[in-house]
Amino acid sequence: MSKRIYLDNAATTRVHPEVVEAMLPYFTECYGNPSAIYSFAGEAQKAVEKARETLADLIGAKPEEIYFTAGGSESDNWALKAAAEAYRDKGKHIITSKIEHHAVLHTCEYLEKQGYEVTYIDVDEYGFVKLDELEKAIRPDTILISVMTANNEIGTIQPVEEIGRIARAHGVLFHTDAVQAFGQIELDVDRMNVDMLSASGHKLNGPKGVGLLYIRKGVKIRSFIHGGAQERSRRAGTHNVPGIVGFGKAAELAKASLAQRTAYEMQLRDYLIDRILREIPYSRLNGDRERRLPNNAHFCFRYIEGESMLILLDQKGVCASSGSACTSGSLDPSHVLLAIGLPHEIAHGSLRLTLSEQTTKEDIDYTVDALKEIVERLRNMSPLYDKNRLEGAEGGKLPA
Repeated sequence: MSKRIYLDNAATTRVHPEVVEAMLPYFTECYGNPSAIYSFAGEAQKAVEKARETLADLIGAKPEEIYFTAGGSESDNWALKAAAEAYRDKGKHIITSKIEHHAVLHTCEYLEKQGYEVTYIDVDEYGFVKLDELEKAIRPDTILISVMTANNEIGTIQPVEEIGRIARAHGVLFHTDAVQAFGQIELDVDRMNVDMLSASGHKLNGPKGVGLLYIRKGVKIRSFIHGGAQERSRRAGTHNVPGIVGFGKAAELAKASLAQRTAYEMQLRDYLIDRILREIPYSRLNGDRERRLPNNAHFCFRYIEGESMLILLDQKGVCASSGSACTSGSLDPSHVLLAIGLPHEIAHGSLRLTLSEQTTKEDIDYTVDALKEIVERLRNMSPLYDKNRLEGAEGGKLPA
């Protein structure tokens, strides 16, 4: 296939050439184990600590509060399971939202089997956590609140500062899955009142297989992986030095380009949203129009199946998704779309398009033109779609 337009940057991103360049020496030249005591290993250790400082700086943390992991899912698991274990003498009640990533939801399900109780907070039609419901759910035995910074499917950015204030006022730990937000919007762990924060390298033009967990100093969190004394004895295992170096470089580049990059992506995103809502009948934007990730546009199209739409887009060289890459292949509609109140028949026709600074207006025009043709083709094959009758009755609008 000669043409490829990549619009699935929420799933993963292209590794920046400068990131690759920064990583290469740590495969073949400075390949020492940073835990060793000889000077050759010291070069790798210095590189790890430099990356730690860079990553801490991106979120206003202290370097010693950054712990390296193998990715966002591990970081989420560590935060929830270790907090549950460490604070179980206080209580066994956890609060989260119904639209979290499965790394959080499935961990909560695991903890429920271990005797913990989890309250799943509702969200409104735009995907915002209901703050009054969250605060009312806090009990004397509540030990942890975990709410993501920005949703990985519909892009809605949560009122994290307010959630953090509520948690702190009640003496409850607050963890946020910031995998989609890290390097995409400004984050400050003090302003957000966050005790733990998860992030992953491959979402901001860094390598796969490396992530971090921010743990505020003083938070009593135990080891998740046992073995050696790496990461101040909190996370055993030989450091992935090339990955950590690449993660640090990606964070450095993300910080330097944040304002210009996000302004560009927002302009393209809004152009994409306007064209689709204006030119494709029975389409719906999911998530809040303004308070969403700069590069995220998520839609539902009535009277079609999302999987067929993705296959036909792929044939035209467009890479897209229906939602989380972690649930690819599932026949069930997105739990996020059901949580914001969409019926199954609409939720099944979903499409997520996520841009990057390399996306062009020509890419967007090509994609929308292709999508218009695909949607029309699929609807004409659907027994539920009667164009003349529906246009007369509904005017081509999908309910908000």
